[in-house]
Amino acid sequence: MNNKSSKLTTRLLLAGINLFESPWGAAIASGFIYISISAYSGSLFKQSLHPYYNYLADAFMHGQTWLRLTPPSIHDLSLLNGKYYLYWAPFPAILLMPFVAIFGVGLNDVIYTVVIAIINVGVMAQLLRSACNVDFLHLTKSQRAILVFFFAFGTVHITLASFGKVWMTGQLIGFLCTLLAYIAAFSLRGGKAWFFTGLALACAMLTRNHLVFTGIFPVVYLVFHDKSWKSVNLIRSLILGLLPLIIALTSYLLYNQVRFGNPLDTGVNYHNMAENFRNNFEGFGTFNIHYVITNFYYQYIFYPFFSSEIGMGGSLFLLSPLFFSVFYALWKPRSKLFASALVVSIIITNIPILLLMGTGWVQFGPRYTLDFTVPLLLLTALGIEKWPLSTSLLLAIISALQYFVGVGVLS
Repeated sequence: MNNKSSKLTTRLLLAGINLFESPWGAAIASGFIYISISAYSGSLFKQSLHPYYNYLADAFMHGQTWLRLTPPSIHDLSLLNGKYYLYWAPFPAILLMPFVAIFGVGLNDVIYTVVIAIINVGVMAQLLRSACNVDFLHLTKSQRAILVFFFAFGTVHITLASFGKVWMTGQLIGFLCTLLAYIAAFSLRGGKAWFFTGLALACAMLTRNHLVFTGIFPVVYLVFHDKSWKSVNLIRSLILGLLPLIIALTSYLLYNQVRFGNPLDTGVNYHNMAENFRNNFEGFGTFNIHYVITNFYYQYIFYPFFSSEIGMGGSLFLLSPLFFSVFYALWKPRSKLFASALVVSIIITNIPILLLMGTGWVQFGPRYTLDFTVPLLLLTALGIEKWPLSTSLLLAIISALQYFVGVGVLS
């Protein structure tokens, strides 16, 4: 292909991908693909076997913390004294209570999970706009569009979007809360920024506890962007940010106390795990350094194609090669402080993931890495600022093609 043909191909591809720069355009385009995948797989028109948040929402509406009704499957539910509990944190169930009140526990979790995924893509487009508006990022519209396209189709987000189930629903809701925390930090000022960032992080923590660590970057940004450490209002701002987090943490500890008589007991020790995890659990527990090597391998090294272990995960960077730009962002950071804060947010959030029994199986790609994809994508954005547009576009398309194949294999 000569240079003219290459440039023409790039222009044509960009003309379609530029739709993703707009939050509404990104949501509509990704929604069409996510819904198509769900419909093609046969998942869209029926509830999954694991709509557990529906049943917890029903329990809350009847004034109890254990399930009033038994779901179609009890896999991964915690059984204690003849009662079933969820070991997952409760915010998604609270969010669903109005809908369960109207439609009952038969509410289609596949549909609302797809909707949450679609919202995530639109909000991601808005996050990149917000980061550019405050000069944190220096990206063209086409660069932002490529990043949103990449996020929607070239990361593990696409593997969680279309099939429902408690695991996917929880991750997508937690991700949305993290997105909102970062948008609040970039878009608001003063006490409002601190309070709404803290509120969004509190909701994230009440969905997946370790997501609170993604808040390291927003806190650093809020303190240093406006030189807040010089202000007498810093203590007031910190209190405003911490207040929702303290209330959320206290409520969560009380929730566990009511359920299991111990504020630190989430019920994970009683859950109905897959039998292939039983020996590891009995020998090492739920979190242990013993799991680090296996988890690291399946999340960062393993390449699933042409392997009999295709459901075990896959390398974050080999399946989503645009993420390699994070190393360029760290090599020549425009702001060492903010780049370091993003890295620390990623590393600290990743520690519980690496220590966890199980890789997230069955999955295509490293699905747990979605938990720190917000700071990771911002680092990626910093990395591609000076890259040729064609390079970013090519790597985004390679990522998307691999994930489309992977979703097809597992659906």
